[in-house]
Amino acid sequence: MFRVTPLVRNLIIINVVIFFAQMLIRISGSCPEHLYIPGLSGLLSLWPIGSCAFAPYQFFTYMFAHGGFGHIFFNMLALSSFAPILESYWGDKKFLFFYLATGMGAGIIYVLVNFLLGGGGGAMLGASGAIYGILMAFGMLFPNMEIMLLFPPIPIKAKYMVFLIGIVTYLLDRSGTVAHLAHFGGALVAFFIIQYWRTQGGR
Repeated sequence: MFRVTPLVRNLIIINVVIFFAQMLIRISGSCPEHLYIPGLSGLLSLWPIGSCAFAPYQFFTYMFAHGGFGHIFFNMLALSSFAPILESYWGDKKFLFFYLATGMGAGIIYVLVNFLLGGGGGAMLGASGAIYGILMAFGMLFPNMEIMLLFPPIPIKAKYMVFLIGIVTYLLDRSGTVAHLAHFGGALVAFFIIQYWRTQGGR
């Protein structure tokens, strides 16, 4: 599970480099809302539509920035665990398209739903949208592959793992800071992409 493929390795390196840059680079925007997320993190985060801090490029940049060590650690752990199999299965170009599409799609869904509901939502950052897209793809393509969980160390089929991780993440969050809508959005985009590829005779 930890035989990291070239593209996945590069994605991990990019995320780690940006994470350290977030800690070291103190430049910030002029918008008052940057006081809530200062420095480079505030510029890379995806802000609600209507916010003076919002910029279209954030649909791309937010998925490479993280809010803390635990945040990036668990996202990169999931990426290194499941993504190499998908890269080997699809090839690097198709996997890269999938990764970016699910990550950006998750951000678009998060922002639009919050905008349409009038809640605005908070600023968001992290690769979780793309990670949940990877988990959905893994469950759809390799449903009966058994995965050994870390805690507890028991095997579980991939098709059940996707729902288990989603439910556990939701139940363990008591802070209200986890963008569950983005998680759902990444999984939803992944579902439709894979279904479309199947109708085209691809995999």
